[in-house]
Amino acid sequence: MINRDQAARILKDYGQEHILKYFDELSENEKQELLSQIEIIDFSVLDNLDAEKNSNTVRGKFEPLGAVTIEDIASNSDEYISAGVEAIKNGKAAAVLLAGGQGTRLGFDKPKGMFNIGVEKELYIFQCLINNLMDVVKLAGAWVPLYIMTSEKNHKDTTDFFKEKNYFGYAPKYVHFFIQDMAPSVDFNGKILMESKSKISISPNGNGGWFSSLVRAGLLDEIKANGVEWINVFAVDNVLQRIADPGFIGAVIKSGLQSGGKVVSKASPDEKVGVLCLEDGMPSIVEYYEMTEEMRTLLNEKGELAYKYGVILNYLFNVKKLEEICDRKMPVHVVDKKIPYMNENGELVKPTEPNGHKFETLVLDMVHMQDSCLAYEVVREKEFAPVKNATGVDSVESARELLEANGIKI
Repeated sequence: MINRDQAARILKDYGQEHILKYFDELSENEKQELLSQIEIIDFSVLDNLDAEKNSNTVRGKFEPLGAVTIEDIASNSDEYISAGVEAIKNGKAAAVLLAGGQGTRLGFDKPKGMFNIGVEKELYIFQCLINNLMDVVKLAGAWVPLYIMTSEKNHKDTTDFFKEKNYFGYAPKYVHFFIQDMAPSVDFNGKILMESKSKISISPNGNGGWFSSLVRAGLLDEIKANGVEWINVFAVDNVLQRIADPGFIGAVIKSGLQSGGKVVSKASPDEKVGVLCLEDGMPSIVEYYEMTEEMRTLLNEKGELAYKYGVILNYLFNVKKLEEICDRKMPVHVVDKKIPYMNENGELVKPTEPNGHKFETLVLDMVHMQDSCLAYEVVREKEFAPVKNATGVDSVESARELLEANGIKI
């Protein structure tokens, strides 16, 4: 743990000395809490404030990217599955679950993965994902190392829940938890905001921060020592997704490409989903709000949407390339947000308009830093049941219907 003098030197380097303004008034516990926050924060993100003012945010030239289609996969499934199973048996594949979020939008104040999606029986989101991974374990006859990224806010709840539920039958020695790195929030003048006299306003550093967080947690050495070459990263909220899918892993290995992304055909030109494409000749993701009307409606020679393959946040990355990206540093996005803060009188204020910046890294930038990416099309109804809302589109209701349609008792 750093001491006050060390903290003061760090803060002076970044012009943030105000963080220690009330230090002498704090209890010993509060002092330790504040010093520990200063120690874990990545202050280098503040350098992006100047870069943001001067940066050109115009995207490059987009072009459509084809995919290994559902039909292609069916024709080559034996070959792909065999290659994937071999990689899993030889310990070359691991999985990373991004589970730092809370179930707020579901009206649930615990980690989203703890939400019970069952109707007549208990069936938690985490349980659905572990069940899907167990299918692979049984097929391959080998355990897949699973790394679960939590947040500072939900880490204890998540780890306690897995222990209480006996890891839903997964071997505990193959499950590793790590906490996502945090970034400070700043006002529009670049000063770090405080939530209280002893607490800095911090938030997770975006879904692109999973690998740097894993490295900082000291897990990369273990991953490399175990011979892992491929990491399948996926989000917590899709209860039907296949994890460490041997067909997907095998197809990427056989393709000789550097990475892979699972995709689904868009339901309509206006569906609000990011699309896997090329940007300046490199793999990339164009967000739905960045697409022009021409891009949304463009047809290819088959009369299908040219930009048709929507991403579902299920990617396969090569460990060596991830290390290279980490060394080069991921782009940091500066986002305007409404951030609760402590005012000059020591009172907590909850603003109604954006009052500062948060810093995020995005997994889509990780895709764009790859030399190549295999778009691997999956059947939407079998692998895409996101739980983002309580009702309506991509909701608890729609996910329950899809689980039942796939023969899963809820």
